[in-house]
Amino acid sequence: MGGARAAGARVKLAKALERAVGRGHPWIFRDALDLEFGALPEPGTVVTVLDRNGRFLARGLAEAGPIGVRVFTTRDRPLDATLIAERIEAAFSLREALFSLGSLGSPGDTDSLRMVHGEGDRLPGVVCDRYGEYAVLRCDGTAIERWRPRVEGLLIDALRARGVVNVLRRSGRGEHKRVEAIVGELPREPITLREHGMLLHADLVRGQKTGMFLDHRPNRLRVRELVAGLVATGGAPTVANLYGYTGGFSIAAGLGGAREVVTVDVAAPALALASSAWVANGLPEGAHHVAPVDVERWLAERRDRGRRFDLVVADPPSFAPRKEVRDRALSAYRALHAGALPTVCDGGYYLAASCSSQVDRAAFEETLVKAARAVRVDLQVLERGGAGMDHPVPLGFTEGEYLVVTLCRVHR
Repeated sequence: MGGARAAGARVKLAKALERAVGRGHPWIFRDALDLEFGALPEPGTVVTVLDRNGRFLARGLAEAGPIGVRVFTTRDRPLDATLIAERIEAAFSLREALFSLGSLGSPGDTDSLRMVHGEGDRLPGVVCDRYGEYAVLRCDGTAIERWRPRVEGLLIDALRARGVVNVLRRSGRGEHKRVEAIVGELPREPITLREHGMLLHADLVRGQKTGMFLDHRPNRLRVRELVAGLVATGGAPTVANLYGYTGGFSIAAGLGGAREVVTVDVAAPALALASSAWVANGLPEGAHHVAPVDVERWLAERRDRGRRFDLVVADPPSFAPRKEVRDRALSAYRALHAGALPTVCDGGYYLAASCSSQVDRAAFEETLVKAARAVRVDLQVLERGGAGMDHPVPLGFTEGEYLVVTLCRVHR
């Protein structure tokens, strides 16, 4: 760590990015640097970034790949353990403030949230999610990996002070994913978490993300409120939850009073958690159905039967994890909307979501426009949303707004 703290390495901008960095963008791409001035050191090394005139601009960590530097500060101060500790404390204090403001509910109603959101908390590459007495840590990128022991130690101290007794480390992706306990022990079975009083089941060892899509908390609450509003006006709403995973939107709809909810997902273990959580919330078993099939196939069958729902939620996995597949992802979103919109009744609601960082809101909503035109429906946008307040984004970092949610009303 001693070499990682040194601030002797310097790099210089070759492109006019001073304003972008000053506005809060935390990435400086390798092709924006003047490599004739000086090559980037090994990943994880502290580097001082100079503007094109040779003046101090920022300090960060050298990274591998297209991103050359992950910016930690635009102040001329050391990038060391003191700065990391300050950022962790600021992140945790923000979450405590959000509870005080009621943005996350109350601690008694919500026990799971993102405690550190990487670039959003000025700690690029560091993610920490809390699930009651458990916390899951993840380091993204090669740069922060060199700092991982120190970062984990500081996080563990801060988590223990707040009642967390089991701290897990998540590393790798896909087939190479690994989850291990670094404090306490791994949960032997899926855990139960609370979100605005709703009980959800999450598998912290085998599940996606760190176990649950915590970013959708406000959107699940919106679905619950929307369904409750339909019930209050004399309706008996039916809901289809596409790519439903462990059923967060489904249970929210059930608690809102939906007459029937269908959760569609190819992952049978996730659907089992959805079913068990439905029962845990005291909801009538006969009102929830699971469909362990491909969403496209399920939609085609519903269209053939002329079956329609009062609310359809379409929240697929990321279609564009990389820039090279962006065009293909836009086509996939258009196809999904074109398949789903015919299953929404006249005057019904369609909640469409994208978690693809390569697809911004304008591009995503253009896929809605084209799909609506293709299937001859009109859409009214009622609300635009995204991730919850525990997923903050630097003002100048539009790429950080990866979760795009659009709630529409459908007219035929």
